[in-house]
Amino acid sequence: MKILGNEIPPLGMGCWAIGGPMYAGDQSMGFADVNDATSIKTIHAALDAGVRIFDTAGVYGAGHSERLLGSAIKNKPDTLIISKLGVEFDEQTKQVLGNNADSSKVQSEINASLKRLQRDQVDIMLLHLNSLPLQEAGPIFEEMERARSSGKIRAYGWSTDFPASASAMADKEGFVGVEHVMSVFIDVPTMQSTIEENNLLAFIRSPLAMGILTGKFDQASRIVNEDVRATNSDRRDYFRDSKVAPKYLHNLDNVKELLRTGGRTLSQGSLCWLIAKSSRNIPLPGAKTVDQVQENCGALEFGPLPEAVMTEIETLIERDPEGEPRAR
Repeated sequence: MKILGNEIPPLGMGCWAIGGPMYAGDQSMGFADVNDATSIKTIHAALDAGVRIFDTAGVYGAGHSERLLGSAIKNKPDTLIISKLGVEFDEQTKQVLGNNADSSKVQSEINASLKRLQRDQVDIMLLHLNSLPLQEAGPIFEEMERARSSGKIRAYGWSTDFPASASAMADKEGFVGVEHVMSVFIDVPTMQSTIEENNLLAFIRSPLAMGILTGKFDQASRIVNEDVRATNSDRRDYFRDSKVAPKYLHNLDNVKELLRTGGRTLSQGSLCWLIAKSSRNIPLPGAKTVDQVQENCGALEFGPLPEAVMTEIETLIERDPEGEPRAR
């Protein structure tokens, strides 16, 4: 797969978790049990395994994810960085202050990301405001195009689950892709068709359903309060009251042996399912440890799940109807 002239494998590394803690008031928006030294080793292990695209955001860890990633891949010109703008935060207090759709702030947000990443250019900058109305998003993308023309970014896109939003911006010269939710549990054929029709890339977030598709959670598992998965969210219904929502454990039980086809682990099979769905898909699983990232990268050795397995999974999985698009 070629992106911006770089030949890369169809798998990246998500860097939300390594940003560590951040909060909205007293509610956790980040992850617990994160160690910077381990995170840097994890990034290096991803590089060693062939990963060349890393997904972060200004707000992840209230700036810490970008700083850590920038330090870890300094002097690695063959790596691509996706970052995001549109959310205000305080680096000192680790507080997420809210969405910011002010287009006049775009250039300063990009400059701040460049400083934290220790780079002269961000490869792909995404708008982080999932459901922002088009009339407000338009001026932001005009500023993104200005940043591209001046060399601060190479390309841009939108982290959104709304196909109409992707279509509306797809004809802009620098608009290359959409980051959206998709996993074995959540199929989004309308968004995938929109991406295909507009010749875009699909950067897949939550490809392992925030860890459920790794198989490490069961009915007795409880999430610590410092972890974002302990915060009830209408957008992310994988967890409720610090426990896995039962429907996801039920669905995993239905298809786990198929995901393990050919000796794959559950994580690998889930990533291989995404790779099989479209040649435009680039799953971005998060990882906090070397073992996790090495397991994820093992999916590249297996490749897409066989067509017969993909078909059988569809006979066993019990998904909610796609319905109207919503932020996830």
